[in-house]
Amino acid sequence: MSTPRNALGRGIGALIPTARPSPRAEVAAVAPATPHSGELPIASIDPNPDQPRRVFSEAELESLAGSIRIHGVLQPVVVRRAGERYELIVGERRWRAAQRAGLDAIPAVVAEVDADDRLEVALVENVQRSDLNPVELAIAFRALADTGATQEEIGRRVGLDRSSIANHLRLLDLSKEIQGDLEEGRLSMGHAKALLQVTSPERRRLLRERILKDALSVRAAEQLAAPHERSEAATRRPRVTQAPELQQLADSMRRRFQTRVRIAGGAERGRFEIEYFGAEDLERISGLLLGDA
Repeated sequence: MSTPRNALGRGIGALIPTARPSPRAEVAAVAPATPHSGELPIASIDPNPDQPRRVFSEAELESLAGSIRIHGVLQPVVVRRAGERYELIVGERRWRAAQRAGLDAIPAVVAEVDADDRLEVALVENVQRSDLNPVELAIAFRALADTGATQEEIGRRVGLDRSSIANHLRLLDLSKEIQGDLEEGRLSMGHAKALLQVTSPERRRLLRERILKDALSVRAAEQLAAPHERSEAATRRPRVTQAPELQQLADSMRRRFQTRVRIAGGAERGRFEIEYFGAEDLERISGLLLGDA
């Protein structure tokens, strides 16, 4: 990738300067630093291989296609030359919808953008329009990080703080199933942060199912996630107030049942507390207790 430019954080216009179009001539917007603007055959344009956006709503595309049939494409796409063809940099949704609308050509600005810069340009444009879901952002940030960019540099380029970049990158530690929930909007970024608090993959899966089944709020998910982390930390700390033999028994039961186990009381009298998480977890633990598994 070329030398980082702080201009990216100020907006896509700082990277691809474009003259403000007149009310009637948005389709003829001209980029002073580019050699061409006008219409291009849709068939001559290929999608951006570095397009950070992976999910395109069918309903949104159909709605946009309907608008294009009536009003045309009011804002040109941005492309770069790729041999004898063109490659999309900005505007893939418009390009897809124009195809659906049956257009043969589309207003386009041909910009001089290096292949190494096309991810940054597309990413900035999508970030500014809030068009990317959290996983798409995470994948794009990872691609930039793979070029050697630090989290602070990535944040400067896209206009976000470093902690936001770090939080998004952590999403890639989640299972593909949970990432799919984020992409489809079934889980929010807050839910994902709560799930990341749970280190056990099995318990994380169960919490995810509980969130979806009961439509839990982020706060409720955080409350359910936090005790597990405290209990896991507790298993690594010796208990000074409990008899060693009872502590050993509780530790053995935790390993056996793979859940939080607490023994309250002493050797003469007390009680066991075995935590379960969801109907499947209860069935699993009861099977172990009753000798069915």
